[in-house]
Amino acid sequence: MEHSDQKYILGLLNNDPVILEEIYRKYSGKIKWMVLKNNGTEADAADIFQEALITIFQKAKSENFVLTCPFDAFIYLICKKKWLNILNKKKNQPVTINEEAQYNYGEDSFRLAEDVQLHEDRLHLISTQLSKLGEACQELLHLSWMGKTMEEVASALGFTYGYARKKKSECMAKLVSLIRSSNEFNTLKW
Repeated sequence: MEHSDQKYILGLLNNDPVILEEIYRKYSGKIKWMVLKNNGTEADAADIFQEALITIFQKAKSENFVLTCPFDAFIYLICKKKWLNILNKKKNQPVTINEEAQYNYGEDSFRLAEDVQLHEDRLHLISTQLSKLGEACQELLHLSWMGKTMEEVASALGFTYGYARKKKSECMAKLVSLIRSSNEFNTLKW
């Protein structure tokens, strides 16, 4: 069931300055406090908050995303996961995040936050492996993923329709192979 805070998702999608200002005013302070309390700086907090908004925007743009929990809990969980990932990479910073009791987290909050993070991790893996393909494969796949028909892709690249279909199949097979052979593949649920 759609939460009333869906307005924030729509505001992000529409780049609504009033909603964006409200999001920063209402929610950035909690993220700043959490990051500062866990060996971060104000700049780290601003970066984490901005990255979380971009992640939410991309998720909402790519799917029919419906917020089913409070935006406050949702953005907090995304920021927390992002900050823990950074701390995990540093490995020498103690983590003292323990204020979860003051938030009313529902199962939906955790599921949505995990889904967004998983989606972002998958996109990163695909993008990394895609960059290992040749330029022709990259261009062909990008064009086809942009919603162009194979006729339009073939025409744009100067290929015949049959060759474009065959080449796309080969490029996808190579991309899938690269993804499956990567170290990150086994850590992500597909």
